[in-house]
Amino acid sequence: MSTRVLRTPGGGLSLRVTPRAAIVVVVLAVAVFFLGAVSMTTGDYPLSVGEVIQTLFGFGDRSTEFIVTTLRLPRLLTALLVGGALAVSGAILQSLSGNPLGSPDFIGFTEGAAAGALLTIIVVHGGMLQVSFGALVGGIVTAALIALLAFKGGVHTFRLILVGIGVNAMLIAFNSYLITRAAQQDGLAAQAWLVGGLNGRGWEHVVPVAIAIAVLVPPAFVYGRRLSLLEMGDDSAMGLGVPVQRSRIVLLGVSVGLCSIATAAAGPIAFLALAAPQLAKRLTRSSGPGLAAAALMGMLLLVVSDLVTQQFLAGLPVGLVTGAIGGLYLAWLLVSRRGVNRAAR
Repeated sequence: MSTRVLRTPGGGLSLRVTPRAAIVVVVLAVAVFFLGAVSMTTGDYPLSVGEVIQTLFGFGDRSTEFIVTTLRLPRLLTALLVGGALAVSGAILQSLSGNPLGSPDFIGFTEGAAAGALLTIIVVHGGMLQVSFGALVGGIVTAALIALLAFKGGVHTFRLILVGIGVNAMLIAFNSYLITRAAQQDGLAAQAWLVGGLNGRGWEHVVPVAIAIAVLVPPAFVYGRRLSLLEMGDDSAMGLGVPVQRSRIVLLGVSVGLCSIATAAAGPIAFLALAAPQLAKRLTRSSGPGLAAAALMGMLLLVVSDLVTQQFLAGLPVGLVTGAIGGLYLAWLLVSRRGVNRAAR
């Protein structure tokens, strides 16, 4: 399909759009809206769409208001924000590395955030807000350590991925050690957090991740226009006027920030950052990273997974469902010829 360029008056900002990608984005947005509405109306206390709308505009009774604004709406918004953040984070890393396995799940960012949370739970005995802050700090510190170890005449993505895989393995062992040495109650709480879930999420989780996304997503889309050029190699990108090192550092920082804040809000949601960008890319058939489609796919996958856990799995952590979906996708990716060839690059 032909590519169309949309420009603002004066030409200060332009956007390349393919009709297929635009259609996929619209369909994904409609699906996210529809399933979000379903999640607001279903549960132990079913509501109609009209009751939900009335409550959102302040005309519901006390019980309906509690269900909608205190229980279901924060949970839904957390799912949307976390799903979108993880998907964009994964899309950036996969594009920078040129590898479909380039995901925060594999190169230590998620485990680093989990380590920070576990230390807060087991050592500090902190509450939910303290655990979220610990996860954020853990993710940032881990990313800084990986970048420092991988730095040699600049930040090269292939070296970063290799170092990240090694650090990720060490962090998995460290997190397991923390759980085995913890008191029984703290160990159970830590293990439950490590699965990743949306149970009990409130506005105190929504606000921080919303602020982080508002700060980090605009640079992701601005610098994301350079990802396709960076995929061509450093020399080609520099020849086209792209500041390679600065762009890579900014994009990596954005990816780490999104992954860490999402993990802080909902725990380590397994495989979402791996699968969502690839599924979106296959639907759009785009050569670029497709950040908008990836974000919507991440939202859709997490909302669907949460609905499945609520309706069929007695409210078990949503990380179990995303882990199953991501595991199946990873198995397919590795056994398919295309997946093997791309992963071997």
